[in-house]
Amino acid sequence: MSIPSNTEIAAALEELGDLYQLDGAIVHRVVAYRSGAKAVRDASVSVAQLALDGRATELPGIGATLQEKIVALARTGTIPAAEKLRAKYPPGLLAMTRLPGLGPKRARLIFDELGIDSLDGLRTAAAEERLREVKGLGAKFEASVIDAIDAYGAEAQSGPIRERVLLDRALAVGGDLVAALRAHDASDRVELAGSARRRADTIKDLDVIATASDPVALAEAFAALDLVESASHTSERGARGRLHIGLDVDLRIVAPEQFGNLLQHFTGSKEHNMALRAAAVKRGLHISEYGILDDATEQTHTCATEEEVYALLDLPYIEPELRENRGELAPGFVPPRLVALDDIRGDLHCHTVASDGRGTIEDMAHAALERGYDYLVITDHSATHGFGDDVQPDELRRQIERVREVDAGLDGISVLIGTETNILPDGTVDYADDVLAELDWVIASVHTSFRMDRAAMTARMVAATEHPLVDAIAHPTGRLIGRRAGYDVDVEAVIASAAQTGTMLEINANPNRRDLDDVHARAAAAAGVTIVIDSDAHGPETFANMRFGVYTARRAWLGPEQIANTRTWAELAALRKPARRS
Repeated sequence: MSIPSNTEIAAALEELGDLYQLDGAIVHRVVAYRSGAKAVRDASVSVAQLALDGRATELPGIGATLQEKIVALARTGTIPAAEKLRAKYPPGLLAMTRLPGLGPKRARLIFDELGIDSLDGLRTAAAEERLREVKGLGAKFEASVIDAIDAYGAEAQSGPIRERVLLDRALAVGGDLVAALRAHDASDRVELAGSARRRADTIKDLDVIATASDPVALAEAFAALDLVESASHTSERGARGRLHIGLDVDLRIVAPEQFGNLLQHFTGSKEHNMALRAAAVKRGLHISEYGILDDATEQTHTCATEEEVYALLDLPYIEPELRENRGELAPGFVPPRLVALDDIRGDLHCHTVASDGRGTIEDMAHAALERGYDYLVITDHSATHGFGDDVQPDELRRQIERVREVDAGLDGISVLIGTETNILPDGTVDYADDVLAELDWVIASVHTSFRMDRAAMTARMVAATEHPLVDAIAHPTGRLIGRRAGYDVDVEAVIASAAQTGTMLEINANPNRRDLDDVHARAAAAAGVTIVIDSDAHGPETFANMRFGVYTARRAWLGPEQIANTRTWAELAALRKPARRS
């Protein structure tokens, strides 16, 4: 029996956690299995082998009990505890727990209240509007159930739904993979392509393009990497493999004179390439991964660089982040100067131990100084954060004093005081105006009452933009990528109000958020809204998340002039509402 992959182990632990939750186990047990599943999924080496060697407990979140279960899975193909729990419940009920937006708690509630124990029964009940009979469920939930079953039903029936990987994880492992291949003696050029190179929110698989003096040797080296769980089709053309974190990888090795063709083709996007091919055909040219065929001469032109590919098509070089067929191929397109990470001069949204952060004011200030920032604004959560760690008004005033003391004692950076104030359901914020007036910066966000209807949520957000002391709205749609959809809000109405009131809108750089997304950020900038890019750092190490916000801004076609914190603090402060009124 082959040992299970990390993906299989993670799925088994996740399922066991779901089974325990179905069975009414204490929350700590359920959380332990889900944390363990995440640790396994994130591991870049074989966890089964670690467990068999008695070393899986070296991973965070894996204790002796979980290691024992991983060993059982590796040796027997199953976990006895899971077998016992599966026997207690209908198979269809477990499939219900896998649907996005449902989960074990709601699946058990529906089972207990309505006796539904299958996806077919669940869909019928939703269509017949019977789910709304269960307390806490309503018409919107019924609609979301139908959508989820239509999209994921078959996959949920056969096993855990395979998740796309967030960009930060994909780039981390993709970077390690590329670095390992570049270090091989046979390699020449190695580049990451695909949606990872376009800096999309999530990644389905990785594409790597390479040239090599000995293609077979490089392909075999790829297959032998510790990062690679399994590999196949190894040849002079490359190899296919699967990484321990669950991502499939295609390594394509080409002649140097074709490198640009392959890199352009496999960077995509599909929509960009289709539009590119359609435009080229009208000129008698045919584009493929192998080159550009000219009907008139019957010659195929190969390109060592992407710049050559676009030049042969009489097009300027188009940055990877723009290749989504959103106007970059329009006649007369002039590539914009896109914002870069080096353009960012300060961070306007971070947290300390005063709320839910992991660093002191001093910790965060020194980390920002090391990144070369000119300024940092401390914005701890406010009085009604909703998740504990609240900062009441008197404590905020003490925090003001602490920030001023740190600023006075630190050269090279201005440390400023602000808040991330909660937008209450009626659109007001949870600090009085006289408190807000003492701050250098006020960013407002929703952290409570997420399920308001569209009209009410939109009115709530618009009211916040109209507040005379609110400088910016943080993570304006509230989405958590792959985990929670954004609020039911009319984003266009919020953008319009922000433009009218001079309120800035944030691209939150947390890779789980990237909110505003690229489409809405582009629309906001086009409407005249100034954008801020913030890390939302909760610890010194998470200032590094800023790059994901920059990636989103680049995908939104934004230049440094459209981003507030590419300016000096004096220039940025002049954009604040109080400054404009004075």
